[in-house]
Amino acid sequence: MQLVRDDLFDDLSLTGSAFTHAYTERLDGWIRAVAEDIGVPAGVALVAVGGYGRQEMCPQSDLDIVLVHRPDADIATFADQVWYPMWDAGMKLGHRVDTVEGLCRLALVDLDTATAVIDARFLVGEEALADELFVAANRQWTETGATQVAELADRVGELHDQHGEVAFLLGPDIKSGRGGLRDVHSLRWAESSGALPDISGLDGLSQATETLLRARVALHRVTGRPGDRLVLDYQDDVAEQLGYADADVLMADIAQAARSIAWISDATWFWVERGLEHRNRATDVEFLDGGIEIDGWLLRLADDANIANSPELLVRVALVAARNRSFIDHDTLGRLADEMGELPVPWTDSMRQDFTDLLELGRAAIPVCEALDQVGLMSVLIPEWEPCRSRPQRNAYHRFTVDRHLLEAAAEASALTDRVRRPDLLVLGALLHDIGKGYPGDHTDVGVELIETIAARMGYSAADTTLLVDMCRHHLLLPDAATRRDLDDDGTIHAVATTVGSADLLDLLGALTEADSIATGPSAWNSSKATLVHLLVDRAIHVLSGGEVAEVITSRFPSPAQREMMNQGTYSCRIVDETITIVQPDRPGAFYRVAGAIALNGLDIVSAAAHTENGVALSEFMVIPGSEIDVRRLEEQLERGVQGRLAIDSRVDERRVTYARATKRLSARPAKPSVRFDDAISEASTVIEVTGPDAIGFLYRISRAFAEMGVAIWSARIQTIGDAVVDSFYVTHNGRKISDSSHQAEIERAVLHAIGRK
Repeated sequence: MQLVRDDLFDDLSLTGSAFTHAYTERLDGWIRAVAEDIGVPAGVALVAVGGYGRQEMCPQSDLDIVLVHRPDADIATFADQVWYPMWDAGMKLGHRVDTVEGLCRLALVDLDTATAVIDARFLVGEEALADELFVAANRQWTETGATQVAELADRVGELHDQHGEVAFLLGPDIKSGRGGLRDVHSLRWAESSGALPDISGLDGLSQATETLLRARVALHRVTGRPGDRLVLDYQDDVAEQLGYADADVLMADIAQAARSIAWISDATWFWVERGLEHRNRATDVEFLDGGIEIDGWLLRLADDANIANSPELLVRVALVAARNRSFIDHDTLGRLADEMGELPVPWTDSMRQDFTDLLELGRAAIPVCEALDQVGLMSVLIPEWEPCRSRPQRNAYHRFTVDRHLLEAAAEASALTDRVRRPDLLVLGALLHDIGKGYPGDHTDVGVELIETIAARMGYSAADTTLLVDMCRHHLLLPDAATRRDLDDDGTIHAVATTVGSADLLDLLGALTEADSIATGPSAWNSSKATLVHLLVDRAIHVLSGGEVAEVITSRFPSPAQREMMNQGTYSCRIVDETITIVQPDRPGAFYRVAGAIALNGLDIVSAAAHTENGVALSEFMVIPGSEIDVRRLEEQLERGVQGRLAIDSRVDERRVTYARATKRLSARPAKPSVRFDDAISEASTVIEVTGPDAIGFLYRISRAFAEMGVAIWSARIQTIGDAVVDSFYVTHNGRKISDSSHQAEIERAVLHAIGRK
């Protein structure tokens, strides 16, 4: 008998549980017909287990079936014949043949078997035998509940470590990641063991579960193969299939669903870890003002706590919970959400102090704020927070949703409070610096307006509000200037000092830059960037204190050692750690040929400088710290390249094509190529800033285009942000700035052609 399922797979109106139930029903009928056609012997039953047992059969799910039999049943012929139609139908079959006693014995030592049979359903054969299995398996599960649930908790942790966060990863595993469908299964298994009290909030996860199940069904349809990682390449198609306006909305829904599941899951497994460990120990309850009670690891409000008339209680509860590393009881959160009166405007001094004290606790504040956010209380404290909730950023550069990024930034800032005079403004500014990302328009401009309102509502003075607003206004100034401008150029230092205007704000921006970058992701902060930012801050503070830039620039390019190399007038190459220095007779293309040879060796350049004097060209390139350099191969290709004996252009193109084939998308919105000119920041050079999608030989192609236009490069700063590159070049033409607009237009045309070439 043939399994017919194409109509179900093609009917896109069937999504989520509607599809899985329909598909399960179709499979049930087909398997029963197959078994009955063969002839089910006495003492035998087929039982659906695992996802098939739960009726969660997605298009590419495994078909998990157990043939359970009595010890004396004649199963040889039936067992040989019943599986083949399933294999012939293209099903990935997970099957087992065993007795009730054998299955229960295995379930005692194998958690996967134990949880699989908990979800078992009768299909065909002797129903009484299947019932015996269900009763025995469930009785054993409850009798061994404490041990099994502890093992289940460990398994959940292992899955989270292996698959990461559903809410925050660019391509989340919607089944096995933290906040995924497996967490829901595990919670239900834990609850059915009887070793835990009723899991608070579990019944409210149906909508979150359905959101992930709909995504999983659509993902299987889109890919046509097993797998639960919703990578960027499939998100647009899944969103379209499910009727979302775009993939941003889809991923926001998935993030919110995953965070709801993770919230319940974390509380449950924390209870397992703490509650079961201390279940036979008496604990002293600590009673605090306002009806706050701390019972070991759990914080709750007394029944007679006057929530409606104590608006400050919300922040006080959060602060006490974070200080004690306590979970806030779910009923308490519900009461706070339902009974809380209007917050005072402006906030009281104690409320404002409690809130910044909470943020200064660092990482301990994050789970508390996440708990508040689950019931909408973060938006009660900061109404402007709401559009940021679970808002995805959908690129590899940012690892968190907007709201979680803000919490992470505040936590990172809490470790840097000893650097600034106003730690309270640092942590609050970190929490709010990207608040504008939840709204249309430029997020910095929007954030400035929002923070003016938020700070006034919180009761900050006009001077403090100005500092908070300026932290948002200039939160990208230091990282952009440090990585895209020449810090040995007087104009850069003076521009930053003039823009910021005060040492206090500069210190706040320096700490915010570090906190923001670390919270953004591993590619946003490294030792090289840290050195540049700290150097920029120190030099700008020196200028703000009345000093001159020349007093703090201790080294200039070229260095004495480099001048000695140039004086020899012949080709030479020096590679020390991540610094590559080349001296050669000056000829057209000297710079871009070196850049091309470096690209052929798979090295990412972070900065470059060039100098020409007396017919000799000097080039210095810094590659990413920690890069593994095959010095012999690089030296050989550099020498051949500068001598014109290496087909650099074709080799770079070949490598770029190979690299592109193997590279996954890193952003939902790839960077659009652009060229921007700045004639003001440097006295001697024009700064050209080129943005475009990251690719092998990006610097090589730009510098070649410059060479063809007669543009000389004096220094360059290279920055990669996710899958985008922002390269800044200090250049001249015939020793002068490039101010003519028609000349600039032609240079722009040449560069865009070079970086856009396929």
